[in-house]
Amino acid sequence: MESFEELLQQAELAHGHMCAGQILGVRMVMLACRRLGVEDPRGADRKKLVSFIEIDRCATDAIGLVTGCRLGKRALKFRDWGKMAATFVNLATGRAVRIVALENSRELAQQRYPQIESKGQQQMMAYRELEDAELFREQWVAVELPDREMPGYKGQRVTCDECGEGVNFDRYVEVPAEVGSGKEGNFRRLCLSCADPGLRYWRALDAENQ
Repeated sequence: MESFEELLQQAELAHGHMCAGQILGVRMVMLACRRLGVEDPRGADRKKLVSFIEIDRCATDAIGLVTGCRLGKRALKFRDWGKMAATFVNLATGRAVRIVALENSRELAQQRYPQIESKGQQQMMAYRELEDAELFREQWVAVELPDREMPGYKGQRVTCDECGEGVNFDRYVEVPAEVGSGKEGNFRRLCLSCADPGLRYWRALDAENQ
């Protein structure tokens, strides 16, 4: 793995600017790789890591960059929980570590650099220097990864009986067929957004509003 400074430069280039989140993300991955025995996550060990990220903030870009995990490769898993936390799984050993950024790290940054007015600058300076134990909480965890969640998995593709759209990786539910539909005693397969329209992030527009 490259040095901390080299990884920071790459993260800044990929993200578009340097910020405290980039520093946290790079350090989280470096710590996780040390704990998991992963020396070259983007090279020789590129098929070993799966990362679960719990927030859609700047650190996420840095984590994806340093680990080499990508959503399209199914090695990056996003859980929209709003937490500055990530879990890293070594597929070769089955070991997993969850790393959470501590809430008091901002206070520590202010204490260390009170002469700097900008909180962002305080954090960027301090996050480079604070010990891992001052920045993060580590927890060994068990992560169940069924076959359908694994990188490279090619599963059954079904068609939603409601919208007609294709669905991959078992992301559907089976519901009893409606009475009078001609499918009594059978089940309909619905995509998740048809099974629960409340999950949709979009709504269809009528012709007048298009």
